[in-house]
Amino acid sequence: IPLKTRAGQIISFRNAREKGEDAKQMMRRNLRDTATSDIRHYLSDAVTDPGFGARLLAFWSDHFTVAANGPHLRLLVPDFVDAAIRPHIAGSFPDMLRAATLHPAMLIYLNQVQSVGPNSRAGRRREKGLNENLAREVFELHTLGVDGGYTQSDVRAFAELLTGLSVDKAGFRFRRALSEPGPIEVLGSRYGARSVALGDIEEALNDIALHPDTALHIARKLIWHFVGISDLALETRVAEAFAASRGDLAQTYAALLDDDRAWQPVFMKAKLPFEFIVSALRAAGAGAREINDLSDTELRKGMAGALQLMGQPLFTPPGPDGWDEAPEAWITPPGLAARIEWATRFAERIADLRDPREFLVTTLADAASPILKKSVAGAQNRAEGIALTLASPEFNRR
Repeated sequence: IPLKTRAGQIISFRNAREKGEDAKQMMRRNLRDTATSDIRHYLSDAVTDPGFGARLLAFWSDHFTVAANGPHLRLLVPDFVDAAIRPHIAGSFPDMLRAATLHPAMLIYLNQVQSVGPNSRAGRRREKGLNENLAREVFELHTLGVDGGYTQSDVRAFAELLTGLSVDKAGFRFRRALSEPGPIEVLGSRYGARSVALGDIEEALNDIALHPDTALHIARKLIWHFVGISDLALETRVAEAFAASRGDLAQTYAALLDDDRAWQPVFMKAKLPFEFIVSALRAAGAGAREINDLSDTELRKGMAGALQLMGQPLFTPPGPDGWDEAPEAWITPPGLAARIEWATRFAERIADLRDPREFLVTTLADAASPILKKSVAGAQNRAEGIALTLASPEFNRR
């Protein structure tokens, strides 16, 4: 669904609140239908995309977290993933940083639309102030890292530089009247002259994207996500590949995947609920046709509702730092109960088409323990055997 159409839905949502209960009910149905379409698209893409591509999309969407809090962001977040993240996962990190930072969803989520340069024309007239949320999260989460070489003065200066980034009914807009006059110094570099232009902000984002601290922060996050264990030598090698290629992500991934530990099945991480459901669908041989055949109710309750129960509501991480990757955040009694319940229902649905012993072999191969093999072979029926595989520790870890 194009951003322009989504923006139109936001305007219609605002107008509906003033037109009575019938108009509000119709708008709620439209929003629900759009949300269902987004679930179908996101799930189908994850199931059919080659594994590394799907993992990269999930990683970067989480790195540049935007939570779908409220109807406006619920409409905008899917476009953020498709327009700001997806095109750049094998391209340039500076390009991705600019696209993510300037997307309307990010500007709304981190309150940049409320930020006004104190000495701008609008700031002097309205007596409105600066909002540092976007500047702080770009430094702390998206680029330099919490231990990066920046100060509170750099955060404030960067927040001043970012004033002018805004949103209108067409999407992103730069409002010069909100922009703090320059020049503004950030991390030792000066941007803008008497007035700051959009190009000055893009230049600063490019410089920050290629900062040495950014290279190390990105290297550490990639290693933690894809390998789970690290050392200084690996961090240095991946960070150097990032820096030498000026943020070329394909070359950065190559340095990561060149390490033997990236290929060892050590199962140090727990699958997040979305990964669990997607891997179960893949194991069952589901593709785009099977996802399209699901009813809207099955998508909302069987997929989105199940993710909610497992602790990972779709598009709604708890904060700007995204989803926790520590196994103990997901391997909990309520989370496991929800997984087992979903696995049982799913196994019953596919049992007539799958032999549980063959399902175990094709799904886990050598990763299946002797105990699991014996349990599956001795299951009372097909559904129970398949459910045992899906609920097993081997299947729920990566």
